[in-house]
Amino acid sequence: MCEARFVGTQAGAQRGRRLLDRVLAGVPRGESPLRHVRELPERPETSVPWPDWVSAGLRAAFAECGVSSPWAHQVEAATHAREGRHVVIATGTASGKSLAYQVPVLTALAANPRATALYLSPTKALGADQLRSVAALAVPEVRAASFDGDTPLPERDWVRAHSRWVFTNPDMLHRGILPTHAKWAHFFRRLSYVVVDECHGYRGVFGSHVALLLRRLRRVAQRYGSDPVFVLASATVSAPEASATLLSGVPCVAVTADRSPQGARTVALWEPPLLEELAGENGAPVRRSAGAETARILTDLVVEGARTLAFVRSRRGAELTALSARHALSEVDSSLPARVAAYRAGFLPEERRALEKSLADGSLLGVASTNALELGVDIAGLDAVVVAGYPGTLASFWQQAGRAGRAGDSALVVFVAQDNPLDTYLVHHPAAMLDKPIEATVIDPSNPYVLAPQLACAATELPLTDACLSAFGGAVARRVVDDLVADGVLRRRPTGWFWTSRERPHSAVDIRGSGGEQIAVVETDSGRMLGTVNPGSACATVHPGAVYLHQGTSYVVDDLDLESGLAMVHREDPEWSTTPREQVDISILSTVESRSFGGAVTVNLGEVAVTAHVVGYLRRLPSGQVLDQIPLDLPEQTLHTRAVWYTLSEPLLAEAGVAHRDVPGALHAAEHAAIGLLPLFATCDRWDIGGVSTALHQDTGEATVFVHDGHPGGAGFADRGHAALVPWLTATRDAIAACECPAGCPSCVQSPKCGNGNEPLNKPAAVSVLDAVLGALTARKGESPAA
Repeated sequence: MCEARFVGTQAGAQRGRRLLDRVLAGVPRGESPLRHVRELPERPETSVPWPDWVSAGLRAAFAECGVSSPWAHQVEAATHAREGRHVVIATGTASGKSLAYQVPVLTALAANPRATALYLSPTKALGADQLRSVAALAVPEVRAASFDGDTPLPERDWVRAHSRWVFTNPDMLHRGILPTHAKWAHFFRRLSYVVVDECHGYRGVFGSHVALLLRRLRRVAQRYGSDPVFVLASATVSAPEASATLLSGVPCVAVTADRSPQGARTVALWEPPLLEELAGENGAPVRRSAGAETARILTDLVVEGARTLAFVRSRRGAELTALSARHALSEVDSSLPARVAAYRAGFLPEERRALEKSLADGSLLGVASTNALELGVDIAGLDAVVVAGYPGTLASFWQQAGRAGRAGDSALVVFVAQDNPLDTYLVHHPAAMLDKPIEATVIDPSNPYVLAPQLACAATELPLTDACLSAFGGAVARRVVDDLVADGVLRRRPTGWFWTSRERPHSAVDIRGSGGEQIAVVETDSGRMLGTVNPGSACATVHPGAVYLHQGTSYVVDDLDLESGLAMVHREDPEWSTTPREQVDISILSTVESRSFGGAVTVNLGEVAVTAHVVGYLRRLPSGQVLDQIPLDLPEQTLHTRAVWYTLSEPLLAEAGVAHRDVPGALHAAEHAAIGLLPLFATCDRWDIGGVSTALHQDTGEATVFVHDGHPGGAGFADRGHAALVPWLTATRDAIAACECPAGCPSCVQSPKCGNGNEPLNKPAAVSVLDAVLGALTARKGESPAA
């Protein structure tokens, strides 16, 4: 699979605007969902000659794939790597990042017949795509091969013995390569390059694990005498050199000037209308779902003959969007439904390849996909992209939007807001999406909940020494090692710290950040394991009676056994969904930073213990109507993590006009909206974080609002919120005030994950509270640290 390049045409210059006009023509009378339109100009390409060090044979191989000359940023990154500098190339979708690392790697492998290279990607699908790309170049004696969970056991021996460029993922590196590094001795001895693809995807707890995994990898390579150059590829992110350096553990230079061509794009921000005939929880107004609106837009674009990709947040959502579009198209032209399909994880590789090929060659006009098509897959020249709901980060949004207009023609990008505070804020504040710098990734390799198991794994691979601990965090790592010694996990000897057990810890360490052994979801009738869930969220997601979705199929949970790690389910497709009801308490363990503002507001960052108890669940119809509430008898669960919190004094609340009876609802509403808006300032999803608010907290003695990370030890999100507190709370206040609902709805202060059924909530009082807090923060400089 080679990287094809296309040139735009003048005829396509206004196509994006025409497609938007076609979509608007299909809007029912009386509705006005369009909130903002932005025309993004075309970007011309800057090509440069091949460097002298690139062989004629390699140039010819790329020419066969349609690349006669590289773009300037590709040569800049490749040259850094060729000259031994660790580099990150952070440019947009379809900017040819693959060539930037393929050229130096293939050059090195050709120059030294014994040299080797390692490629890491966050998904097996992306790794397979990149392997095919290298194979298509047909460079002799590279022997590129995949080594992942799908590689048959007999082939794994061949890969270890003969492959010179191994394509794998962090999971296999952690569990299948580093624990048996002696079998890979010849590979590590001549390891020249390590490629870390789509590195912006390594964030939060997963990213923190991968950062330490890369340090383990480098330590093992150095044990065998090599010191590989790291080449990282990323979507456009803020401060890529700092992010890449923190992730890889080596100083990286950044290449960020994108010199690839980009067609002009029309970007439309779209807010589905309120449904006057329906009322949601507590009588709140309900908007038409983003999925239903996306299906309608997809239908209009397919009728227009536009090749369209719709990104939907869930697997089931992708299936339902495609199904709805096919149904609507059947009433227009009987040949059109067959030209729309769904694409998601869970499909067989051959099914995915067929869909990708059909979309690329125009056989398919419309595809509804999860973010499985966001990374790496080479699909160029799409006429339109529809993004149903904010994908979590600006980097992901622009990555998805970049699928449109890749052939140099004008294209359409439509962002359809979901019914939540963040999406509502974005469509009413377009600069926050279209003009704001893309965020930096957030990882914390010093998190002791991540560092401890990673150091245990490292000790089984090679004994830990004082010298190597500096790469793992220095003094922080030494304290964790001392704790592991005290726990009897490691033993100190004159030459270092050694693992004490015969069993390796790798299989028990989940680098995806679940915090413990997974709960297996098993179909009762067949005994087939459908999947796994995080043990920390099991009570909320697979409690008895919960509706569990797997690859578009609904199951109902019969039983949850936390001790044995099993959730038994049966296949059923009820008309309702389930929402857990939860009681949450929070206690402060330690305060890392505290600052008082005039005695009226204190702002704090620290460690907390969050105790959650799922006490029941709601059964809810698609309309939002609640059928009933069913009690549950489940154990409490406690999470030790990081939080940011602020307190308000009684005089400040009185001055703000918030009556005593309204304080709980005001704080609760402000908490919900703040959780919804934090992803605008930290690379997280609202499901990565949680919150607690109370009119009188036992540890602070005042009205307090907490927002905490949802992972053991924290993932860096609360810290990022603390650092951006004023803009974060300003955006929160503006989102609540701008919402057109009278008393609170999912677009502003209601939360889909609220364990208290969104009660109590007081929208006007929340605005008053946030005005008071912001007034204190901006009017007074922080005083000396609070007691």
